Amino acid sequence: MNLINKKVTHKRFGMGSIVNHNDSSIEINFGSEAKKFVFPDVFGKHLKLHDKNVANSLEKIIQKMEMERQEEEWKKEEEKKLQQKNHELRLEHEKLMKNHKLHPESQLVFWCDTEEQNRSFSDWKVFSGVIKSGNNKGKPNKPIRLHQNSAVLLTAIDSSKPEKDRRILGVYMVNEDFIGKLCEDGYIPAHSTYKLQLTEQESDQMLMWKYYVNEKSPHKMTWNTGKYRYFDNLWMAQILLDIVSLKSDPVERELAQQFFEHFCKMNQITGQELPKPNGALMRI
Repeated sequence: MNLINKKVTHKRFGMGSIVNHNDSSIEINFGSEAKKFVFPDVFGKHLKLHDKNVANSLEKIIQKMEMERQEEEWKKEEEKKLQQKNHELRLEHEKLMKNHKLHPESQLVFWCDTEEQNRSFSDWKVFSGVIKSGNNKGKPNKPIRLHQNSAVLLTAIDSSKPEKDRRILGVYMVNEDFIGKLCEDGYIPAHSTYKLQLTEQESDQMLMWKYYVNEKSPHKMTWNTGKYRYFDNLWMAQILLDIVSLKSDPVERELAQQFFEHFCKMNQITGQELPKPNGALMRI
């Protein structure tokens, strides 16, 4: 708005006339001298316009600017809170990383339904499902045992076949910075490098129950409920070693070998001293 030549009264300097202004300052001639002030802050308490119509219009502009200023301050405050929250999460993440103790059963075997079989390999992640009861009903399950040393085994079974014929479809290490305790959305993403998908022919040769056993009922092969189970670190190493020997393509075999070595290092396992698989299928 054009305020040039508009008459004003200042509490200290008296009457004057506006000679110049921009978005941040205003200059007023008080007869014997000219003074500059911060615009529009000077209006209200210190400076008043004589023209009531212009004064009303200016007041609306000032109110709008004040609202915008308050909104900007609110945004800055929210950004500050977000940064603080992220900082706290990073500290918690670093603490968990530093103090992590290897759990002997920190691997996960996942039951893929027909739709998940394709999606798991295109997205390279699985969803842990939701809590069925209690105060947290409906919230995603937290895979609390999973850490950087953990791998996810993808399995499936044809509806016409018994549970003992459950096949291994593929396997991946969890993402480099994944910590199950901090997983809020229930998704378990794959490592950028260590992930393997088996062909149908390879999968037919890799049966989960060759490695997996319920020690309380070692001859039973049942999976009644739930999308996943935790299992022994050694069993996963056995599975990876067998995948290495199964791969005929040199590139895939090399990746499988690197995967196996990385897994053994992360889980403090000596590959040369690995026991033979002794799952439920081996005890029939």
